[in-house]
Amino acid sequence: MKTLFRLGAARSATALMLAAPAALILAAPAAWAQDDDILVGLITKTDTNPFFAKMREGAAAKAEELGVKFQAFAGKYDGDNDTQITAIENLIAAGADGILLLASDTKAIVPTVQKARDAGILVIALDTPLEPIDAADATFATDNFLAGEMIGQWALKTLGEEAAQSAKIAFLDAHESQPTVDVKRDQGFMEGFGIDIKNPDRRDDEDDPRIVGHEMAGGSEVGGRDGMETLLQKDYDVNVVYTINEPTAAGAWEALKGAGKDDGSVLITSVDGGCPGVRNVQDGVIGATSMQFPLLMASLGVEAVVAHAKDGTMPEPSEGLDFYNTGVKLVTDKPVEGLESITSEEALELCWG
Repeated sequence: MKTLFRLGAARSATALMLAAPAALILAAPAAWAQDDDILVGLITKTDTNPFFAKMREGAAAKAEELGVKFQAFAGKYDGDNDTQITAIENLIAAGADGILLLASDTKAIVPTVQKARDAGILVIALDTPLEPIDAADATFATDNFLAGEMIGQWALKTLGEEAAQSAKIAFLDAHESQPTVDVKRDQGFMEGFGIDIKNPDRRDDEDDPRIVGHEMAGGSEVGGRDGMETLLQKDYDVNVVYTINEPTAAGAWEALKGAGKDDGSVLITSVDGGCPGVRNVQDGVIGATSMQFPLLMASLGVEAVVAHAKDGTMPEPSEGLDFYNTGVKLVTDKPVEGLESITSEEALELCWG
């Protein structure tokens, strides 16, 4: 038997319209816990990135709305697996009903996730799928490959097919450990730009001469600046930059400006949709970014944990996918033919952070 787990009434009509699905499909057996006994835990990569801050805000608000207990934890930095392991262990000890996890290391965290599941805790990966994806009970995420593909297509169409053949592309990724969100966005961009990606589940196996190199920016502005400076030393003629997120893009811009390449000759692309990033699109710093919806991910995650705690209902993926797709929109003030997008002005009505 299947029931339709509908989005909470407090969610805005706009977010509901833009997120790909209108309702979360779950499969349900019989009733268990009371609302005030339910504990939901959220573990993010850091507590400083606006994306994670908005996710924490959304989860806390939904938990309060539903009358359940909520605890939030975060790594000290992006890539801090040890602190995330400790957070899971704390939630196991606290008797949590569900854990919403944005894993810094999508492989190394899996044994600890399994301990939580063995203790009867529902574990939902948010934004970043674990490796393997079924190491979590469910995944609520942006289609990160599509998010990358959109900005890759935009860059290709903006340059034009002929100019794209001689492009010089700099990649500012996140971590050497190749977490899934990092790989999917990178590989999606390449697919969109027309680069042969070899194995779509791995990065750095491409042999396209247009790739100047990959630097690990750690998802931060400082990392973006330092990585861009390194890539400019490799090839000053870089004219396309892929960045893992918008703080990284802001750092890349600072490096380009310092090198005298802030004249519009370099296309910077990114993923996130935070308000600072959208304003950077408006100001011409970022050419195009793919907007995701962290508040929706978090609130859906809390709803799913509560449903499972009450009657054992299990979340199901979107049709044709192995995760629940929370939607993505391309944001640019330089639209291209054949690629649907919204303007920065429109995006400022939807952004976060």
